[in-house]
Amino acid sequence: MTKLNLTSDELLTTTRAVRKRLDLTRAVEPEVIRECLEIAVQAPTASNRQHWHFVVVTNPEHKQALADLYRSSYHAYRASPGVTAQYAQNSERGKIQERVVSSSDYLAEHMHEVPVMLIPCFRGRVDGKPSGTQAGAWGSIIQASWSFMLAARERGLGTAWTTLHLAYEKEAAEVLGIPYEKITQAALIPLAYTKGTDFKPAPREPLDSVLHWDRW
Repeated sequence: MTKLNLTSDELLTTTRAVRKRLDLTRAVEPEVIRECLEIAVQAPTASNRQHWHFVVVTNPEHKQALADLYRSSYHAYRASPGVTAQYAQNSERGKIQERVVSSSDYLAEHMHEVPVMLIPCFRGRVDGKPSGTQAGAWGSIIQASWSFMLAARERGLGTAWTTLHLAYEKEAAEVLGIPYEKITQAALIPLAYTKGTDFKPAPREPLDSVLHWDRW
């Protein structure tokens, strides 16, 4: 396994959501996945609960079933007029969004072909719970998942945080044998080596447009 030896700043600013540049033909070694997960479970966790679980999916039938659920949700999302309309008055942002949508279309079409799917989960369900309880649960699993994605990037792997399959979380739980009443799924992360490793920082709105110092 070869590491890219990125600086911490390079790693944080070039870990992108990768879709079209996922290498769907190259297998991902189990030991590399485990190494990334060992880093993931070093993430901060609310009250030191460490209540995370990670389901690694490589079985072709399971991947196909999950991809079908994802596509069902994606097609409904894609049909929504708000997907690109919100950027209609900003031509530059609109062009970027069109590329994002195009790459999302590609991922939806090829989701079943990705070598690995990772389903990060946490113990319990927080539906209807106080916002603080929800924030602790979601914040813990998201930090661990982001650590996994950073570790994957350093090892030449690409990922994308997707949540659309959660519209069919119960059905996905049945596919994978996840006890739905006890375990919450947080995302579906496709994992594959990337076609090239030269990712760059993404265009973002100016910091001052979102920065509030001391007061809103």
